[in-house]
Amino acid sequence: MLWIVLILLILIILGELYTLALRCRRGHPDWKFLRLWRYAHRGYHDKPTIPENSMAAFRRAVEHRFGAELDVHLMKDGRLAVIHDSSLKRTAGADVAVEDLTAEELKQYRLEGTDEQIPLLEEVLALFQDQTPLVVELKSERGNYNELAAATVAMLDKYRVRYCIESFDPRCLVWLRKNRPEIVRGQLSEQFLRHGHGTYLSRMARFILGNLLMNFRTVPDFIAYRFEDRGCLSLRWCRRFYKVQEVNWTIRSAEEMTEAEKAGNLVIFEQFDPRGEAK
Repeated sequence: MLWIVLILLILIILGELYTLALRCRRGHPDWKFLRLWRYAHRGYHDKPTIPENSMAAFRRAVEHRFGAELDVHLMKDGRLAVIHDSSLKRTAGADVAVEDLTAEELKQYRLEGTDEQIPLLEEVLALFQDQTPLVVELKSERGNYNELAAATVAMLDKYRVRYCIESFDPRCLVWLRKNRPEIVRGQLSEQFLRHGHGTYLSRMARFILGNLLMNFRTVPDFIAYRFEDRGCLSLRWCRRFYKVQEVNWTIRSAEEMTEAEKAGNLVIFEQFDPRGEAK
């Protein structure tokens, strides 16, 4: 009988520790506004004519009354570029890292065979002033998470834009929690081991990040999780115990959108019109 009691006690303690590791923040007042919108992934792009993370894609999102998700990198001159990959190889056909460029040098490149330039964050923010909200993803590179977070927030402060901030890198969220706790912050994640992503990290690190076990440091307001991986136990526990807001990426059909929204989740979409109209 004693060993049964000991096992139960150990299980209870482990359950408590697991729950504490998954800690989230609830009840941020900005959700009243942010929940009203669907968010276009990297802008409302329409390839091959409208590239991702282009001013044309962001204008299209505003015109169609969608919010937008975008990616931010810190360049060597301290300016902020809106682009997904650090390398320009995929998007601009150039074997160069955006972190090694200045804002002036950045404007030499064109996106995906079009005349669209890679925008600076301030250009996008000017477009979204007093318009629809943004999901701003911080793309840290080379250990610049503190500098990136600080520079992005300083730029956001200059514009009348409603937004939340997310990142795969929990260190960005730790900075936000410490320095700008009033900002809605979110942990981006997926099942890294399933998809083979994040191979520069150890398997243990990918397990920890994929199962949200750094939440006790970041205390996020929302979890932005890959839609295909939404069955993750840690994600379900965050929702059940902390009532955290879930955001699903990337939604690519009306059926996926309906399923996500029925569960109370926000959607980051691409490749279809969420209103059911022709693109």
